Amino acid sequence: MDEKQELLNDQQKPENDRKKNSDLFDWLQCIVSALVFCILFFTFIGRTVGVIGSSMVPTLEQGDRLIVSKLFYEPHYGDIVVLRKESFMAEPIVKRVIATEGQTVDIDFTEGIVYVDGVALDEPYTNSLTTDPEDFTEPVTVPEGCVFVMGDNRNRSTDSRTESIGCVDERLILGKAYVRMLPLNKFGYLY
Repeated sequence: MDEKQELLNDQQKPENDRKKNSDLFDWLQCIVSALVFCILFFTFIGRTVGVIGSSMVPTLEQGDRLIVSKLFYEPHYGDIVVLRKESFMAEPIVKRVIATEGQTVDIDFTEGIVYVDGVALDEPYTNSLTTDPEDFTEPVTVPEGCVFVMGDNRNRSTDSRTESIGCVDERLILGKAYVRMLPLNKFGYLY
């Protein structure tokens, strides 16, 4: 009986080794496929960007991680965008599009209301009324191919109201922020 058992065990060893090798190969294939997908996604479709500062509070906070994409993107009012304006800061900055080319922005700092083309904006996403003029002194008509951006934390944001940023060329927009990845308890789409 022992000889038969040993012979049976010897026959099962190569089969077990093949199964282990097959499982290992399947795991490696899954890992490599996931890595290739991530590389292609973040190269051609989107990227991740971290929020620096408090200019977008209460919508976004310092350290939030966003998925951003410029694929087929055209700026619209209300979009949260990531842009790079080297004359202001080397790191990407996050702001909200308030107006696009051809629109006129005016701000009543006494009442704290932002107007676009003479219409007061309904801005439930802001932290407070806009009372800090920065360098803004008169209505601005947004030039062709540019956007006017502001932070949601209006009185703690350096944005298109300042000369250092001004109206932003659309080519400087890295993309629209679509999803907050981190922190996980706030994971979700940005509207």
